[in-house]
Amino acid sequence: MDFRSLVDPFTLSNGVKIPCIGFGTWQTPDGEVAVSSVKAALKAGYRHIDTAAIYGNEESIGRAIKESGVPRKDIFLTTKLWNDDHGYDAALRAFEASARKLKTDYFDLYLIHWPNPARFRGNWQQVNADTWRAFEELYQAGKVRAIGLSNFHERHIEPLLKTASVVPQVNQIRLCPGNTQDAVVAYCRGKNMLLEAYSPLGVGQLIGSPEIKTFADKYHRSPAQICIRWSLQRGYLPLPKSITPERIDANTRVFDFELSPDDVEKIAGLTGIGGLDQNPDETSF
Repeated sequence: MDFRSLVDPFTLSNGVKIPCIGFGTWQTPDGEVAVSSVKAALKAGYRHIDTAAIYGNEESIGRAIKESGVPRKDIFLTTKLWNDDHGYDAALRAFEASARKLKTDYFDLYLIHWPNPARFRGNWQQVNADTWRAFEELYQAGKVRAIGLSNFHERHIEPLLKTASVVPQVNQIRLCPGNTQDAVVAYCRGKNMLLEAYSPLGVGQLIGSPEIKTFADKYHRSPAQICIRWSLQRGYLPLPKSITPERIDANTRVFDFELSPDDVEKIAGLTGIGGLDQNPDETSF
């Protein structure tokens, strides 16, 4: 994939185009910090914004989009359904609540955030099926342009597909140097699902990593730029996050260099340097 700008797209299985890098907002505080960082991202050229109900910043992101002057139709907006709102009726209500906060009448992508919430651990398969039925209804009604998952593994997706009429178009999982989740990635690619990489900078841990600094020095780039470029070359869609305008802008400059195939593999093999994914069946939330 030859991406040359932030707006060059991946194409989802339903034909919807999604800009190749998204601006992540996990751990971005609600209020002026969220507003200013999203406006800075849009000013820097991002046209793909990723949030979630549990992040608690949807209202600020909706405000930032309105104040940015960038037309809503030019922005690819993702949010996610939180664990407490699984089930058919609850999912539909949660969609409406997020839409109000984000000041929009549609999402470009809507994701189920986790597959096996603690609250539904005894009957998660049926609850996921009911939730997905609501997602399919929103999709067929044009209220969401694409629907997908987050943190799902094969063991969660296979039961869902038994009753689904729409195959999920995306799975957003934790992917960064040293945390490649190869089995999940291979399975999703076999189902034609795009892999989105959250925490592509290892929740900031990779910025100070001596191992990543070696590659940053070699290519005369920042550690963040190395990680983002690595994600793209692995075929992931990265969602880097920052609240600092200079870093937000710097993270966009990843299209004028290329990592060697050998270095891509070396970086992939740095197991655990940016932390590892959680087992979704063992979370406490």
